[in-house]
Amino acid sequence: MSVRSTRGRRRLPVIAAAMLVAAAPAVFARQPPQTPSTIAVIPRPMRMTPRAGHFRLTPLTIIWTDTASAPLAHQLARYLAPATGFTLRVRASRALPSRGIVLRRDSRLARLGPEGYRLDVGPSRVVARASRAAGVFYALQTMRQLLPPEIFRDAPVRPDNFSLGRKGVAWNMPAVVIEDQPRFEWRGAHLDVGRHFMPVGFVKKYIDLLALHKMNTFHWHLTEDQGWRIEIRKYPNLTAVGARRNETIVGHPQRDPAQWTFDGEPHGGYYTQDDVREVVAYAQARFVNVVPEIEMPGHAVAAIAAYPALGVTGAPIAVATRWGVFDDILNAEPSTVAFMQNVLSEVLTLFPGPFIHIGGDEAAKAKWQASPAIQARIQALGVGDERGLQSWFIRQMDAFLTAHGRRLIGWDEILEGGLAPNATVMSWRGAQGGIEAAHAGHDVVMAPDSYTYFDRYQSRDTSAEPIAIGGFLPLDTVYSYEPVPAELSPADARHILGAQGQVWTEYMKDPRKVEYMAFPRMCALAEVVWTPAALKDYGNFRERLVTHLRRLEALDVNFRRPD
Repeated sequence: MSVRSTRGRRRLPVIAAAMLVAAAPAVFARQPPQTPSTIAVIPRPMRMTPRAGHFRLTPLTIIWTDTASAPLAHQLARYLAPATGFTLRVRASRALPSRGIVLRRDSRLARLGPEGYRLDVGPSRVVARASRAAGVFYALQTMRQLLPPEIFRDAPVRPDNFSLGRKGVAWNMPAVVIEDQPRFEWRGAHLDVGRHFMPVGFVKKYIDLLALHKMNTFHWHLTEDQGWRIEIRKYPNLTAVGARRNETIVGHPQRDPAQWTFDGEPHGGYYTQDDVREVVAYAQARFVNVVPEIEMPGHAVAAIAAYPALGVTGAPIAVATRWGVFDDILNAEPSTVAFMQNVLSEVLTLFPGPFIHIGGDEAAKAKWQASPAIQARIQALGVGDERGLQSWFIRQMDAFLTAHGRRLIGWDEILEGGLAPNATVMSWRGAQGGIEAAHAGHDVVMAPDSYTYFDRYQSRDTSAEPIAIGGFLPLDTVYSYEPVPAELSPADARHILGAQGQVWTEYMKDPRKVEYMAFPRMCALAEVVWTPAALKDYGNFRERLVTHLRRLEALDVNFRRPD
């Protein structure tokens, strides 16, 4: 199929084109139904019943909507306009029109949950129904994937034209009935902007890609040793000092520091509070919840560089220029606890979602162990040891967030020394942390590095790949992941909220590298967290991925082509 721009080419008048299209449904109705495997929707829907025929989108197609779905109807028109060149009309209707695209809220579909939907595509009409707005939105994502991949282009694509014998794109959807709902409520993707800053435009593109794959959580890793990326107005040095490092290490750090080399190029950037509001609003319109991460008490070098009194010794340090785990850690003085709670106070005004991530991972304790002041603090608080002190620190944040109606989530190290009462655990060091937390009655998001860390190599031949942190995580391994550990009883398994993919950017300097490392592995994970386990089939997924990669090409995603 040849696909070219319509610019500079003669086009039929709209009326003549519409007359040609009017006769088309009968032609397509004679075609046999497609099989579920040839309907290349990712993630795979729960139930699909193919039918005979196609629905053809034309310039005269009307999007009919009820009042509740009107914003989504306009969003669908915006989705379809660039590639088709159609300015589709949106009209309100209480009745069920016999032709066109119909969006409806339907309380009878509450059985499919708040994100489920029913999509009925026939030769003359497409009907998308759901009990909630999120379900209608996900029906739109499926609808887009039923159209040719060229629908994702940002400029008009040459249309099919029978009278001129000219082959192009016919905007057809295969006739099918789909009932669909997600397996998990947390379907997430993480992005580290601390190691390398990513521009707002790319963050929004990333959110668009998550929404296309029916993922509903964006975990925004905003602070790190190598950079503090969010404006906190009460503490301007966090960005004035902490958002910029002087240079960056080149390649993997050698064991001998004398062999380290640096690029000599300053690196920096941060998001103003207006930037954050823009991203959050953009995500909300796509039913993506943004979970900010503010690291504590470890991974805090940039914060301590900005305000040395936050550190154990009070001595000045610089924002980190290499990767790894650092001994510099926040102290546990009341003033430091108050500082971090003041930071969270501003964060809460920017992020309306229920979860706030406080990190808690890889908090090296050597400086705590060596500090008489910290040891005295441990004794005064009666927390036993350094692990107990970290637990105490996290509990202060848990109590603060709970008092403000939010939920704390942290990496599985927050289990050490005792878990805060209302904490949710993100289990990254395998499944054990998640199992332990679920047994204790805490909610869990599974994020094991062996299945969900997309900073790992995608080929065993690392010489043929761009530099990565190490390890090997191929597409089929991601797809094989089962988020619910077999060790859990049904009662404990209910605490597994879902899973998410991690994109750590030590070796990802720009958005193109992020895309290369994330896709199509994120496509595989999207199916893991949406599709019923019994329907997962890697061979079938690879068949559908062939078409899906054409969508990613149209979206200008720099994915890695699977082996």
